[in-house]
Amino acid sequence: MTFADPVWLIPGGVVVAGLVVALVVFARRRREVFAQAGLPVVTGGTRLVGCWLVTAGAAVLAFAVCGPSASVPVPRSAGTIIVAIDVSGSMAADDAQPSRLEAAKQAAVAFVDAQPSSVDIGVVSFQSDALQTSLVSDDHSLAAAAIARVTSSGGTSLANAILGSLSAITGQAVTLPEEGEDAPDLGYWGSATIVLFSDGEDFGDGLEAAAELAQGAGVHIDTVGIGTAQGATVAVDGYNLHTALDEDTLRAIAETTGGAYHPDGDVAGMEQVAREVGARFTVKNQDLPLGWASSGLGALLLLAGAATTLWRTGRLL
Repeated sequence: MTFADPVWLIPGGVVVAGLVVALVVFARRRREVFAQAGLPVVTGGTRLVGCWLVTAGAAVLAFAVCGPSASVPVPRSAGTIIVAIDVSGSMAADDAQPSRLEAAKQAAVAFVDAQPSSVDIGVVSFQSDALQTSLVSDDHSLAAAAIARVTSSGGTSLANAILGSLSAITGQAVTLPEEGEDAPDLGYWGSATIVLFSDGEDFGDGLEAAAELAQGAGVHIDTVGIGTAQGATVAVDGYNLHTALDEDTLRAIAETTGGAYHPDGDVAGMEQVAREVGARFTVKNQDLPLGWASSGLGALLLLAGAATTLWRTGRLL
């Protein structure tokens, strides 16, 4: 419980304490007068109910003047999401229509559109290297535009995709430690998630270490498989290469970081993926103002006290 103007607690408390003392003294004097006059004294507080209600109303109003607020837990999807999209040469394969890359772009845009405005989104495109193509922002149209611009070429390094995404989250260049060095301390980013759209084919090094680095920073990685296990043939640098969806690699990345693997990287399934990612964000405390509610309660108590006194005695005082 916090107060916007706690200085009013003291005068408010003095006023309420004065009313309580006055009521107690009044009730005692009343009994003494009745006793001296030889009249029966009715014990109990029922005859002073109206006065006590008025006093309670004054106490609640004094409380309201101080501007009270309470911190309450409120479920709210708020955090950072990095959409990492594979733009390597294998994403030109047509086992997902019209191509893996186009299918990934459509699914990624649908995922972005399904996010609430309270979530900040950035975009990283990757092949053998990773490039942040949209800064982390609550303007989701920037992320959607960045996704629409990407084209496919080059090889694939899923480790660099993770490192590039961690760099976007932390605001610092993240690299794997050299042999014998300790892993860099990235801090804890439990409200951040990487959603990686890829066929899972990987020709780089350090994937396991990169995934463990994300796990150590509290960053979950959700992977979305693009393509089919049967695969397709694609022309890369003048060669015809067979490429297929590697679900095992994508599932291993997700499991290492506490994320989830989503096997159907289509537009229809992106709302469900968005809900699953959003459910991971923690509940946040939010200040709930109590002033207006307290004022209303105080006014009701005052009215009830006045009405009770009028009904019992025929006068307000």
